[in-house]
Amino acid sequence: MSRAVRAVGPGLLAFVVYIVFSGSVNTYNIVTGVVVAAVVGFLTANITVSNPGKLGEVGRLGWLIAYAIRYFFIDEVRAHVDVMRRIVHPRMPINPGIVRVPYAVSSDYAMTTIANSITNTPGTVVVDVDTERKVFYVHWIDVKGVEPEVTRGISRVFEFFASRIFD
Repeated sequence: MSRAVRAVGPGLLAFVVYIVFSGSVNTYNIVTGVVVAAVVGFLTANITVSNPGKLGEVGRLGWLIAYAIRYFFIDEVRAHVDVMRRIVHPRMPINPGIVRVPYAVSSDYAMTTIANSITNTPGTVVVDVDTERKVFYVHWIDVKGVEPEVTRGISRVFEFFASRIFD
């Protein structure tokens, strides 16, 4: 595939991010956004896109949108409420520790998405990744157990969506 075809995905993403963060849609921002997006897309095309055919699959975009809605409006809210409850509780009920969380996705993008989702969710932080054993080491604010079936609860939803988006 040519570099121009590979540049479409990163370029569109850069354009959308530019427009969103500029805060307005006018001629100047659209022209500047297109120029910035073209440069970013061209410079990052061979680094970020290994299979440009996946960019055209509408189903993946649907899963991405479903994941974003689920993550920002359900998982993040639940985690924030849980951490706030622990903070204001008179005894501050925490049981911190580092646990192994197995994962089964194959692509680096999916693995990175899961690790970022865990880290961005209050109460959990990925501190290390063992790609050979396919486990994340996660600092968890309230360790409920160290068995894989317990710790997989940390990443189960994230892995479900990441596998459909990237694998």
